[in-house]
Amino acid sequence: MIISRTPLRVSIGGGGTDLPSYYKDHGGFVISAAINKHIYITMHNRTFTADYIVKYSELERVARAEDIKHRILREAFVGENVPPGVEMVSIADLPSGTGLGSSGSFTVGVLRAIHAMKRQHVTTHQLAEAACAIEIDRLKEPVGKQDQYIAAFGGLSCFEIDKAGRVNVTPLQIPQDALHDLEDHLLMFFTGYSRSASAVLADQKTKSEQADQAMLDNLHFMKDLGFQIREHLEAGNTHKFAECMHTHWLRKKQRSAGISNQQINDWYDVGKANGALGGKLIGAGGGGFLLFYATDADKLRKAMAGCGLSEVRFFFDQEGSKIIVQE
Repeated sequence: MIISRTPLRVSIGGGGTDLPSYYKDHGGFVISAAINKHIYITMHNRTFTADYIVKYSELERVARAEDIKHRILREAFVGENVPPGVEMVSIADLPSGTGLGSSGSFTVGVLRAIHAMKRQHVTTHQLAEAACAIEIDRLKEPVGKQDQYIAAFGGLSCFEIDKAGRVNVTPLQIPQDALHDLEDHLLMFFTGYSRSASAVLADQKTKSEQADQAMLDNLHFMKDLGFQIREHLEAGNTHKFAECMHTHWLRKKQRSAGISNQQINDWYDVGKANGALGGKLIGAGGGGFLLFYATDADKLRKAMAGCGLSEVRFFFDQEGSKIIVQE
């Protein structure tokens, strides 16, 4: 039996510039942080049956890998030539569709488990690229490379993407006291909305490919802001980072009408009035989690609880996707 554990993530800066529709012409830059909320993939290849059993939010039992309905699992099993007689189970700490990169983490976790089951060595970079190939190249999902890479590498990482799609990965050189400051003052609250990011990202993809100037200017700004965030965090200036979060959120909302709504805007305003220097909705938008940097964490917690929002506490995951059981 194999069990892989793969972290979810919160985006820190530069989000949106990791999509091929942008980086193929302009290059991309994102900063992302893996958190200690995970997706677990259990793989068992001694079922003594000649079929495939896969359990996620649904249960499938099929004779051929090509008949698996779950698109990512089908592509992974077929692409990696997984033989029949396999049972796979997926369990997640947090629900999908909440802006934490669960699709990328799921893909990376499945591939990590498959390689371990087949006793094949795979580098972290190869793992991330294989997951990108499934989601971006084969399934044609309107997603970027941030989620797969941070899931594979973990930590607080910077990803520079050239026009050919090659990704240069470097750790964020943040001082230890600033790292602890972020863990103490970054607070995450569930809005109650789960959604698919595809519609928002598809709109960005279309406008970028059509060279829509407003969209490109917005993404250029986000990339530059990502570089500023890196400078502030590596200098240990977390308050400047929080101010950049606020700027990021204001500009991100201009990208698409589907990114926010009046209820989310109202909750954000409550946060800003109760100890938050800055914040944003994590992920493509439309729901999921609100992330705030708060100078007065207790005041913010009370205010958000008064709005009916539940907090999910987290720390950073420094390990990335890994095998935790192999027997």
